Amino acid sequence: MPKPLLCLGIVTWDMLFRLDEIPTKGIKVPAKNCVEVGGGMSASAAVAIARLGGKVHFWGRCGDDPTGDRIADDLRAEGVDVSNLKRIAGKRSPVSAILIDRQGERLVVPYYDPTLDPSPAWLPVDRIGDYAAVLSDVRWPEGVERGLKAAHQAGVLTILDGEVAPAGVVERLAKWARHIVFSQPGLAHYGEAEDRRAALLNARKRSSADLVGVTAGANGFYWLEGDDLRHVPSLKVDAVDTLAAGDVFHGAYGLALTEGKSVAEAGRFACVAAALKCRSFGSRSTAPGRDEVEAALA
Repeated sequence: MPKPLLCLGIVTWDMLFRLDEIPTKGIKVPAKNCVEVGGGMSASAAVAIARLGGKVHFWGRCGDDPTGDRIADDLRAEGVDVSNLKRIAGKRSPVSAILIDRQGERLVVPYYDPTLDPSPAWLPVDRIGDYAAVLSDVRWPEGVERGLKAAHQAGVLTILDGEVAPAGVVERLAKWARHIVFSQPGLAHYGEAEDRRAALLNARKRSSADLVGVTAGANGFYWLEGDDLRHVPSLKVDAVDTLAAGDVFHGAYGLALTEGKSVAEAGRFACVAAALKCRSFGSRSTAPGRDEVEAALA
């Protein structure tokens, strides 16, 4: 029986507002639509994996509050195992207010309770070998570092979502990741170069990764093979909401690799899944199922 995947990191509860334009000054702007949905990079990757037919567990933390109840219930309803979602007594769960314009771009305003205990001591890393891969983000460095290190030492595939993070965080986590897939801002920040290939080469030198790549939205996925820049295209869609597209990519990419697909095949599969997600308003709630992705690939 195939091993499940593990997603480790941040989880949030998001309120999305759809606007014609994101305001640049203090005015009242009526929203065209409003949706509440679970969020967080690794949590949304877990939902993507479940919708694509993969078995997936989530390790993370939130408050022991009504928002935390909604977070846990939402993940559970999506088919994600949340038996190791730690609920911290007396603390507030992470939340975000997100404005999305008619082009699908967004302004994200997150709130993380500064007293939410960051200690990863409770993580059951002795069971890390039960997983086919560990996917992680950069929003809970203490927990992600412990999980990635244990997985790396156990020979489990480790994948890091290389998003922009405070100084030193990506460096701290990159040494335990076999694959690092950056966002474009994350690569520019960590790779310290405007040119995509040069930035990826710099990023690889600064890490211990076997593979470094970058998601480029509608332009697809780029990665290095040796010193050569490789590319697979995305699927062309009319984007309505790009929120969580990168998370869907990471979940689909990790699942495809554990199914034995090549990097090129996994990248194409993930690009299509992420593009299909962007066609409708609703963050990860519009992530596609397996049949829809396979049909688009065909």
